[in-house]
Amino acid sequence: MLDFVYYPLSGVLWLWHSGFAALLGPASGLAWALAIMFLVLTLRAALYKPFVAQVKFQRTMSVLRPKMKELQERHAEDKERLATEMRALQQEHQFNLFSGCLPVIVQLVIFVGLLHVLSSFGRTGSGSIVRLIWHPVHVATVQTVTSNYLFSVAQVQSFLHAKLFTAPLTATLLTSGSAWGSVAAVAIPLVVLGAVATHFTARASVIRQTETNTQTRLINFMTMWLFPLGTLVAGLVMPVGVLVYFATSNTWTFVQQYFVHKRFDPMDTEPTARAAEVSDG
Repeated sequence: MLDFVYYPLSGVLWLWHSGFAALLGPASGLAWALAIMFLVLTLRAALYKPFVAQVKFQRTMSVLRPKMKELQERHAEDKERLATEMRALQQEHQFNLFSGCLPVIVQLVIFVGLLHVLSSFGRTGSGSIVRLIWHPVHVATVQTVTSNYLFSVAQVQSFLHAKLFTAPLTATLLTSGSAWGSVAAVAIPLVVLGAVATHFTARASVIRQTETNTQTRLINFMTMWLFPLGTLVAGLVMPVGVLVYFATSNTWTFVQQYFVHKRFDPMDTEPTARAAEVSDG
């Protein structure tokens, strides 16, 4: 269904792995981990402009929100006049709802594609996106006889037997058994890094908010605390190779968000008060 996404993504991963394999050896787990990391960096760099567009959309929405609320109160009894004034306000600020949704959709499709390509190293032909997560393929040799998009059977076998330091790339904390200690030494730092990056990305976003209400406070609580907690829980069943992706992606998001927002003038007129509210929450 999404082969038009899967094949290009596997091609980028293949290029990076070929480069690192030439330096470190085709069976090197570090070569595979670096290939995954640079795949993420390549794609996130390609999505930089959509990300900036999304930031501009959010900032414009923050400016328009109080004005839209004012119009709704002023023309509560005249729906036609309200619609006209709303369109005029959006045109004045060159606001387009689709421009804010498109970057999110593109990034979501890329995320699903990345997870699918990584998970498909362990498929037997059915191509299940969760097969690698729930069935540790490093102990199932029958799953090493299927190619994975642009990767040959030999390269799939290389991935399935590769180790990042002490942990197989296909191992999970939940299913590693007697090898839990060696897997945990690699997986836990990756999980914690991903969760911490998720928390501080959300925290920085909350500090920049220009207004809060009951709904936004609930959302802020979820993004700052429940989402990182979800990352920690998901880390139990995610293979090390997928954890490399999550840790890299979440860290990149935090760093990119910091520098992109630094380009713009601050919108919050009471940053100290907002920071205090975040600390209390």
